[in-house]
Amino acid sequence: MVLMSGSKLKKIDEIASGLGLSEEEYETYGGQIAKVSLSAYERRKNKQAGKLILVTGTNPTSAGEGKTTTVIGLGQAFSKLGKKVAIALREPSLGPCFGIKGGATGGGKATVEPSDRINLFFTSDFPAVTAAHNLLSAMINNHIYHGNALGIEPKMITFPRTIDMNDRSLRSIITGVGPSETGAMANDKFVITPASEIMAILGLSKDYNDLKKRLSGILVGFTRDNKPVFARDLKAEGAMAALLRDALKPNLVQTNDGVPAFIHTGPFGNIAHGTSSIVADRIGLRLADYVITEAGFGSELGGEKFFDLVTRIVDLDVHAVVIVTTLRALKHQGKSKEPGSEDLVALEAGIPNLLRHVEIMRGFGAEPVVAVNAYSSDTEKEKDFLTSFLDSHNVPWAFSSVYTQGGDGGLELARKVLDHTKEDPLTIKRKYSLDDTVKEKIRKIATEVYGASDVRYSPQAVKDLRRIKLVGAENLPICMAKTQYSISDNPTLLGSPRDFVMTVHSIGISSGAGFLVPYLGEIMTMPGLPAKPAAENVDLTEDGEITGLF
Repeated sequence: MVLMSGSKLKKIDEIASGLGLSEEEYETYGGQIAKVSLSAYERRKNKQAGKLILVTGTNPTSAGEGKTTTVIGLGQAFSKLGKKVAIALREPSLGPCFGIKGGATGGGKATVEPSDRINLFFTSDFPAVTAAHNLLSAMINNHIYHGNALGIEPKMITFPRTIDMNDRSLRSIITGVGPSETGAMANDKFVITPASEIMAILGLSKDYNDLKKRLSGILVGFTRDNKPVFARDLKAEGAMAALLRDALKPNLVQTNDGVPAFIHTGPFGNIAHGTSSIVADRIGLRLADYVITEAGFGSELGGEKFFDLVTRIVDLDVHAVVIVTTLRALKHQGKSKEPGSEDLVALEAGIPNLLRHVEIMRGFGAEPVVAVNAYSSDTEKEKDFLTSFLDSHNVPWAFSSVYTQGGDGGLELARKVLDHTKEDPLTIKRKYSLDDTVKEKIRKIATEVYGASDVRYSPQAVKDLRRIKLVGAENLPICMAKTQYSISDNPTLLGSPRDFVMTVHSIGISSGAGFLVPYLGEIMTMPGLPAKPAAENVDLTEDGEITGLF
């Protein structure tokens, strides 16, 4: 597939001026991409904000269920209904792009453009995060090499290295191999750039001062006498912030039919908070009447984090929630062996998964609209069965065909969402207080969101709890890291599991980003490539067109 030519798109100046941006408030990267100045928010911070619509989902299959495509198509439909709308999405990572999923800019007639640029380096935000992260890693090792005045214990360094590529060989490495001038030999590891704490910091920072403050608070390790060492102790935050100066500015592009789209930052949904940047949200809400954004994976992951973590950090109002699902995903949750074929028995068994996600969002104070992302394999019997079930449970719903029809295929969904977008923001019912103990915060998420009956802690997690107290991070919010394939912490527990015992294997301290990360099960921070990676399909034609990204 050859990507859309830039000649079919509007000039980015037209998109920017349509939002009300002046020429000095953005800088162009070619004809279809711009970086928006942070001053765009400062000049409008007292202006009435638009309405924020959060899009989340049910538990997906490994192929995903079209949540990004739905966000794009819903924005297109809002525009067709005469609404001033913008969308806010995360930036794609090269790892998944060349791994299993391929490109992450929507699909069919609901895409953000220019897709090739967005998927491949874009405005170099990811390289900037990678450079800032690895600068800190280098400064840690350099400090130890030049006398180690802080007394850092090499075996207690907690800050890894990063690269934006799936490479399983980098999950565990040994550094310092060679002569003495290469430094002390030590165990180390890489995480993929979306799993970097720097990426989370970039997504949660409000301005440059906030960015520097968060960077300075990164925990890098401990001394020989067990005292915490932070990035500020190495005087690293200034140089790191300098590398991230332009990366903090949100990127402005457009959908394939000209709807403004902010594509900015890319934190993982099951390790970090999994949403576009708060800078993009805040600017978008001062420029448009509606901003549609997504939270990674299901409502129990990205949705919970958006309400319990993101809105707490930046005080964002939410006016409506959409839950994306597919018949395929629900049949998978019902243990269908062939979810692409008609299977009413599996669909009936999988629908409780959807109802649980509706229940989770209702628990936060939202009355969600279910968007059923249509596939050609869906049958009329299955559609009728699902919609009758939703009607009987008073769940608002609409089918979405934006992949094949663009905005026209999302009009029914858009009208339903507008009907459920209240004039006043939702009264968010968060699951825990920051004054709760770390264990109590985790227990409340586990029992009230996941449906667990109890929480078990490994010896490493118990050790981590003591470190959290030592660092003084007990009042930080929680950012759960768990499988996206089940509401529980076990990917094999499909449907609507309850009364299971959840196990916390370890707890990471992201003190710069401002949250704690309980790891539930084997969560991969450095993925590997599949047997047939998507990279094999990508090519460059003799006239410079990129093919095979989708």
